[in-house]
Amino acid sequence: MPLPASEPVASARLTIRPINENDLEDLLAVNGDPAVTRFLPYDTWQSVEDGKTWLARMTALAQAGTGQQFVIELTQSRTVVGSVLLFRYDESSKRAELGYVLGRKYWQHGLMREALARFVTHCFASLGLRRLEAEVDPVNQASNTLLIRLGFTREGTLRERWITRDAAYDTHIYGILSKEWPVPERQAPA
Repeated sequence: MPLPASEPVASARLTIRPINENDLEDLLAVNGDPAVTRFLPYDTWQSVEDGKTWLARMTALAQAGTGQQFVIELTQSRTVVGSVLLFRYDESSKRAELGYVLGRKYWQHGLMREALARFVTHCFASLGLRRLEAEVDPVNQASNTLLIRLGFTREGTLRERWITRDAAYDTHIYGILSKEWPVPERQAPA
């Protein structure tokens, strides 16, 4: 059985909803910034055409039943400021992986924390997932800190896990179980 289709979910300031082609212009502002795509496994977008190519890959994931791409939209302005990907869905294990990105203009405002907290709740409560995972480049301090604050456990480091932009890099692997969610406020290590 494929990953169940998901309806939009809302938080105080955000709507997290399935992507559509009309979102690509806003996402170009996000994925067209090299500072934002520095830790992503795809090249910085140069045009909306790059976004269409990316969207075709995301659509193929959804059609295969192994993933679904969402956008993070500011509810008041309806501006798309980032995205969340649920992928590598394994039905028999009730497990999936998270990927996420936020436009640089919106960093340091608690938006990604708000989006992921609401989205993780949705994954466990509405989609019936048992486990969520995320891989993060050890150099990406903001993302590592975010996952720890959300209650994810760093389960190890996968050495030279991926090659992108002609360089191999390590990843930290994080996981959280539905029975561990929600968690009390945690502070990231110094």
